[in-house]
Amino acid sequence: MDSCNRDERQKISLILLGLGKSCAINWPSLSPVTLARCRHRPGSSEMAQKSSLAVPYAVPVLVVCFLACVATGVELSVNNHAADFTLSTSSGTPISLSCLVQNSSQAEELLWYRGDGKVDLKDGNKVNISNICISPAAATDNGVTFTCKLMRDQSVKVSVILDVLFPPNMTEDETVQAEEEKDVTLTCNAKSNPQGQAAWYKNNTILTLQQDRYQVYQTSEVFQLSIKKVQKSDNGTYTCEVKSSLGSGRKDFHLIVEDKKPVFPTEAVIAAVVVVALTVLFGIVARRDKIFKCFKRSSETAL
Repeated sequence: MDSCNRDERQKISLILLGLGKSCAINWPSLSPVTLARCRHRPGSSEMAQKSSLAVPYAVPVLVVCFLACVATGVELSVNNHAADFTLSTSSGTPISLSCLVQNSSQAEELLWYRGDGKVDLKDGNKVNISNICISPAAATDNGVTFTCKLMRDQSVKVSVILDVLFPPNMTEDETVQAEEEKDVTLTCNAKSNPQGQAAWYKNNTILTLQQDRYQVYQTSEVFQLSIKKVQKSDNGTYTCEVKSSLGSGRKDFHLIVEDKKPVFPTEAVIAAVVVVALTVLFGIVARRDKIFKCFKRSSETAL
């Protein structure tokens, strides 16, 4: 009982190798009694000398190791997720996010961010556990990232990306006026998650897309119908209908094709004005002597 066994000596040696490895050792099992036994082990003088050097340094190393482990071992979890995750929900449903500090024996202050903006938290909702509520979740929250961070070390964090499901959201109806022979583009903005598919109607009948007259363009949120060189026969109500697995939406465009305005010959008029102006100028120059004599006689008569 007055000697140190081999396993205990190995534990002490590993602790003295460095902080990184010592944190992984079960060093709390080494009691002061154990260290004392190792120091005063009877036997060779060489072993006693090594033991006497190990003991003074063992306690500070253990303290530093303990502080390092406490500083780096803190973790966060949001709704029981220790890593970043995506949260799916429906529009109109409230969302609750709970951030919890783990592996810490001290009070830790927490921060919440919505995108890059800091969320204001009440004083009683900051330490060790913090909750925020999005009530209700809206289409504008789709794709937004909420992040919980440890205040003293903001590299410790967990992020949540919201996946808010909602049906197509359409804008109001429009009246479009266009002149004959002009091109017209009808633009339908429709946000939805999941993404919807569009169909075009004219006067409540599915529109047959003639390649030489109609062009369709669409992105995840924008649907366009272009009509080349509209005619009077194109008058009517065009409907953009967007459908997804969650529902559908419609928008009407009332197209009014106006008579083609006569083209005013601007260039010809300008040319005629220039010709008339030059003719008058040349006439004045050609008859300048007679004009001056007339002005002279008028002045002499006045005297």
